[in-house]
Amino acid sequence: MNAILKSMAAATLALSLGSAAQTAETINFGIISTESQQNLKSSWLPFLEAMKEKTGLDVKPFFASDYAGIIEGMRFDKVQMAWYGNKSAVEAVDRADGEVFVQSVAATGEPGYWSVVIVPKDSPIQNIDQVLKCDQSLNFGLGDPNSTSGYLVPMTFVFSKNNIDPKKCFKNVTNANHETNAMAVANRQVDAAANNTENMALIKQNNPKAYDNIREIWRSPLIPADPIVWRKGLSEDAKTKIRDFFLTFGTDKSKGNVEDEEKILAGLKWAPFRASTNDQLLPIRVMELSKSIAQAEGDAKLDASAKGAKIEDLTAQKAKYEADLAKVGN
Repeated sequence: MNAILKSMAAATLALSLGSAAQTAETINFGIISTESQQNLKSSWLPFLEAMKEKTGLDVKPFFASDYAGIIEGMRFDKVQMAWYGNKSAVEAVDRADGEVFVQSVAATGEPGYWSVVIVPKDSPIQNIDQVLKCDQSLNFGLGDPNSTSGYLVPMTFVFSKNNIDPKKCFKNVTNANHETNAMAVANRQVDAAANNTENMALIKQNNPKAYDNIREIWRSPLIPADPIVWRKGLSEDAKTKIRDFFLTFGTDKSKGNVEDEEKILAGLKWAPFRASTNDQLLPIRVMELSKSIAQAEGDAKLDASAKGAKIEDLTAQKAKYEADLAKVGN
């Protein structure tokens, strides 16, 4: 009789565990396409496996060929969390019910990273002014349109600042991820391209020969470190588990093997995360509006009245975000 009861209890437990496994909340984690999927997998899969183990959630990687694929995935709840750049995070917050909850921290401890313009090492081009001669003789590589460092920052601080339309300035303009742009410069397929300091560190590590064929000629103001975004519709239980995982991973508060966790973070070129909010996106919003204002001012297709109204509207939006940014800073 006892054997029968034990058997029944074991069966009940197995069914209970099976039911719990089936109802575990699925988290598809979006990873922005800054380099080849193979490289991204080797860096991210150990982290996502640790997240799955520590939270008990069914965590799966979600790769897309461009930033828009991750944003749209979150918009339609195919992606519940994602690593974004700041510009793509703005899109996710505005269009995909996203919310910033933590921020990455560079392994070096720096508060952010920098957009750069790079050229082949033996190029005669020595500075950004020579890139902007705009005689349509050069080929230029921009980043994904949703990339902060590959697109928004160079568009704001290099092109819009000088009232230059890249399409009218260069012989050819291409859009690609950071790794592709770096390789195009190293192989002299383009004369110059946008990139960032984080990706250049990866190129130096993964392809030192290519890195040796690249030279930086321009560097931007500091860009806030990348945010991690979740959908606001996630359950509070899942949010608590995820937040605890991110804020303890690789720290003395972790219940796991801290040394192993530090190695996983090192593979991502990061130190432990810190808490953040949507406020970290305010400088990017100001930057986006500054770019839009400069473009409107140089738009010959708009008549004076329409141009004035558009600039007034954009300036008011920018002032609001600048005021919000000042409050955050105080």
